[in-house]
Amino acid sequence: MADVISTPSTNEPVALRLIDREFLIACPPEERDGLLEAASFLDRKMRDLRAHAKTPGFDRLAVLAAISITHEYLQLQKRQVASANNNSAAEHDVAEGLASLRRKLEAALDAHLK
Repeated sequence: MADVISTPSTNEPVALRLIDREFLIACPPEERDGLLEAASFLDRKMRDLRAHAKTPGFDRLAVLAAISITHEYLQLQKRQVASANNNSAAEHDVAEGLASLRRKLEAALDAHLK
């Protein structure tokens, strides 16, 4: 028997299979494909962990997968913040360079017009 996670009635049930268990999760029709993709990703992660686990119980695999996916997500988030900071620094350097160039051009034009 599948575990059921209920939500408002406007949602439709979607059957998800994680290793050896089936879950019915209600979601809006427009989110169905994303939910199936997420479940497939989680299933692959749990299967990979099960292949290397000493005690491959479903609950333990679910927790290990959650920790692993969260860790990957946080690392990605940190890289994006670092990248954004580097882009901001580069943009600042470009702006400073352009301002310096503008000042030099203005000085050259002023000297030429006098």
